[in-house]
Amino acid sequence: MNVRTQYSFVVAIYPNSRGLAFVVFEGAMSIVDWGVRGARYRHSHRRYLAAITDLLERYQPAILVLQDMSSVGTHRAQRIQNLNEAIMEFAENRGIPVRSYSRARVREAFALPKPATKEAIAEAIAKHVPAFERHIPPPRKPWTSEHARMGLFDAAALALTFFWRNSEP
Repeated sequence: MNVRTQYSFVVAIYPNSRGLAFVVFEGAMSIVDWGVRGARYRHSHRRYLAAITDLLERYQPAILVLQDMSSVGTHRAQRIQNLNEAIMEFAENRGIPVRSYSRARVREAFALPKPATKEAIAEAIAKHVPAFERHIPPPRKPWTSEHARMGLFDAAALALTFFWRNSEP
């Protein structure tokens, strides 16, 4: 099955405490756009939904991919979970199909030696998508918070998980 012909644009959105990261793919090997929107205001729910509206209207994706936050092992802030649900409802109201994958599913898709860390997944993405190679965040120290660009790799991991899971026979 050729995934590229089946889906025009696939948009993956990853909200996190630092803001909102998104990637737009046209097939598993062709990235079209990506970005990170920072959180200037602590509760900018409406601003994020406005940015997502613009993004979805611009690309009119065939599929929207989000993180599945319903699993027991998902430790996300309630604000992030609410935003993820609002994005899902917004897309479904617009007729855009939504797929969601848990962190465990993403790790399975990359088939890295256990434990598959976020840094290892980011390096695997950079090998698959050369445009991301220069965006790999520096290694995280135990006393530092996660780099803002890591959300970009989380969004790309969701999109690539979608492609790899849907290309299986």
